Amino acid sequence: MTSHDTSSPSKTTPPSTPVGPVPGSAQAAEAPAPAEPETGHLGLIFSALILAMLMASLGQTVLATALPTIVGELDGVEHMAWVITAFILASTVMMPVYGKLGDMFGRKPLFMFAILTFVIGSALGGAADGMGQLVGARVIQGIGGGGLMILSQATIADVVPARERGKYMGVMGGVFAFSSVAGPLLGGWLTDGPGWRWTLWMNVPLGLLALVGIAILLKLPERPTEKRGRIDVWGMALLAAATTAVVLVATWGGGEYAWSSPLILGLIAAAIITGAIFTWVESRTPEPIMPLMLFRNRNFVLTMVAGLITGVAMFGALGYMPTYLQMVTGYSPAQAGMLMIPMMGTLLVAGIVVGRRVSATGRYKKVMVVGSVITALGLGLLSTVSADSPVILECLYLGVLGLGLGCTMQLLTLVAQNSFALRHVGTATAGQNYFRQVGATLGSAVVGSLFAARLTHLLSERLPAGAADGAGANSLTPELVRALPDSIYTVVVESYNEALMPLFLVLAPFALIATLMLIFVDEKPLATTLDR
Repeated sequence: MTSHDTSSPSKTTPPSTPVGPVPGSAQAAEAPAPAEPETGHLGLIFSALILAMLMASLGQTVLATALPTIVGELDGVEHMAWVITAFILASTVMMPVYGKLGDMFGRKPLFMFAILTFVIGSALGGAADGMGQLVGARVIQGIGGGGLMILSQATIADVVPARERGKYMGVMGGVFAFSSVAGPLLGGWLTDGPGWRWTLWMNVPLGLLALVGIAILLKLPERPTEKRGRIDVWGMALLAAATTAVVLVATWGGGEYAWSSPLILGLIAAAIITGAIFTWVESRTPEPIMPLMLFRNRNFVLTMVAGLITGVAMFGALGYMPTYLQMVTGYSPAQAGMLMIPMMGTLLVAGIVVGRRVSATGRYKKVMVVGSVITALGLGLLSTVSADSPVILECLYLGVLGLGLGCTMQLLTLVAQNSFALRHVGTATAGQNYFRQVGATLGSAVVGSLFAARLTHLLSERLPAGAADGAGANSLTPELVRALPDSIYTVVVESYNEALMPLFLVLAPFALIATLMLIFVDEKPLATTLDR
């Protein structure tokens, strides 16, 4: 099956009824809105989806400002990257699973399972006594969070045509931007107040509220039973193994283990072998979790690569900038969260404005290309920040990065959805988001690993022997840094700056590669009806 699926009539659509706009015709401008049989009120459905999206996006961001305090209290900066990476990795592995099972069996039961899993992981994380328990709880959280992210986007595609979907996807991107601001702020406020554990425990009542909302509001047609095939268990297992191996190589390679060590070489071999076996299995499975036909579609492949790079850029900055702001500027966790507002504010506004514009005009290619260029510019500007740079300058550069991401991120998913028929929309959405999350996982893992390794090296090299015992990288917290003598404080702050900021210059060329990919996207008309 190729991208021609979007223009072929479904079994229930009369041949004379178009399923997409004809360029230059009156239909393209005046196509009637599709009916909503048996789907309930669209506004209520959308409210339920927004609530689920808020849950998942808060799970990725709320610990950002609490991270320095957590690793200081639990004594484990070497595991700092895994607090973020564990959630993203688990959600990444689960995305294709939720996408395929949603297409086969319907999305509502999966929604409720994902919410319950997310709540259980949150409760366990809040009660963790060590970094190992916390990372394990974040894995459980991620298993649920992956379903919330994918099912929200796939369900809106069930009830809204692609031409009108832009403004809804823009709002979803705005919700993510809002939670990305609210998450660090809330995380900082809770860390300063009742304690960082409440950044996880707060998800319990929020999750129960989301569960009630989904149970009552989400009403979708049943999937035809004759289309239900066998679940691709082998594909799921092989995909999880390959993804985990790739992330472990990115996290451990060059840091905890040398690139030439037997463990790293073994993981690289495992990733290649399981990836090859996965491809072989998917080519022979009746209901593959990630159909190879996705990769025969030009627009899917181009947006997939661009999405992967976008994930690297976004989470490389989002995961560790709050930590940098606390350590280098001396601000509290809540204040560091406030300093992220320019990035998320421009992302929110750009996402909503661009989404509405796309729905009004049906054009989307140019804005994606421009957005990826702005993303590269923002990364390059951040790499020039020094320890004594004005905070207003850092906020300005973060705003530039947010503007670029807001112009691009949600449209990548829209283009992928518009490339396939509705019966494949969950799988296509999950596939596109999977590779974006792989980028996010690699971004968090690589940036976090390099950041921690460079910081440890710089501190051990520059601090006096006696001072290193009391100000080692493993035990640093914002409070401890602010209490250090001036001479040691300067060394620590400059080490933090030199450990993190140059890494953004390394990421900037990758954003330009995304620009090149998006230049070759075929700007196909967005469908104005639902092809069931």
